[in-house]
Amino acid sequence: MSAVLDSATEHQARARVALTAALEAGPSHAYLFRGPRGAGKRAAARALAAEILAAAAADPEDVRRRALLDPSPHPDLVWIAPRGAQHLVEEVRERVIRAASYKPFEGGKRVFVVEAAEALRDESQNALLKTLEEPPEFAHLILLSSEPEALLETVASRCQLVEFAPLPAAVLEAELAAAGGGGEEAAAAARLAAGDLERARLLLSEPGRALRAEVERALAAALAAEVAAAPWKALLERAEAAGEEAEAATREALEAEAEAGIKRSAREAAEEAKRAARRRRTEILDLGLELCADWLRDLAAVGSGAEEVAFNRDRLAVLREQAAALDPAAARRGAELVAQTRRSLDLNVSEELALEALFFRLERLLA
Repeated sequence: MSAVLDSATEHQARARVALTAALEAGPSHAYLFRGPRGAGKRAAARALAAEILAAAAADPEDVRRRALLDPSPHPDLVWIAPRGAQHLVEEVRERVIRAASYKPFEGGKRVFVVEAAEALRDESQNALLKTLEEPPEFAHLILLSSEPEALLETVASRCQLVEFAPLPAAVLEAELAAAGGGGEEAAAAARLAAGDLERARLLLSEPGRALRAEVERALAAALAAEVAAAPWKALLERAEAAGEEAEAATREALEAEAEAGIKRSAREAAEEAKRAARRRRTEILDLGLELCADWLRDLAAVGSGAEEVAFNRDRLAVLREQAAALDPAAARRGAELVAQTRRSLDLNVSEELALEALFFRLERLLA
């Protein structure tokens, strides 16, 4: 067992078993690492790539050391990530599809890692099929995805699946503490993150704290029968602001690419930036609704005398006060209403109308 791979999959027993077996039997030509963001897929992919390259090298330790650097200077490790909302089609063609046919610069293997594979356009995925179906014996592809349903079935079916589970809250809390984030707020962020270390870090940032505060205010308005003031609009505005930030960052990245010689029409650049904005806006709005459901479930837990299972551990005093005059069953029903609204947004209903209907229903249920 590789110590590097063992360390990279410390909290992912299933993935560790699968990848250990792969190294012992000889690695597959293609893998799909599937699991939530922040679950350790990147670290595991880098460790696996290092072991594949090291096994075919004259100096395994030197190759392993260079492959583990981020970014890696090893010429036979190609790692691509989307710079905007989607991967560039030409980058996929040049750096993965065409490059996979070239013999290794060193040793006997080449490894290609595609981060956020769900951001591959259908054109890129279809182009990858031939490489996946008839790869050179020295080429290995590792696709990472937190949204595998966005991948074509023909692509996913040609990869060996490696599952990554959400990280336990205790692991997230330890990671946050190691980075300087401790206390009850970090404990709450670790539980609210649903196994996603990146989300836990977001919740400890100023935008994350602001989003939690907006959720608490909106639900307090429902409990106090003050929904007529439209408290849900603050959640929409928070998501809109996050989308605008993502759009601006994407435009800046695209301008830098243009200066570096990567050609793209003004229309393509505008569409790319808009897609990044929509994606981020949707992510933040969905997170806000998930936090609403978590708060309501916490109210039910506290009201039932089980506050030890509450996620919002840093807000127990507020939860106790609100739960004192609330039927736990009503709070649980409220969480179900939020879940229904989250599902309805997948059907492209009006976000503002959906949230307005949700909070008026919550007011009738809870106030």
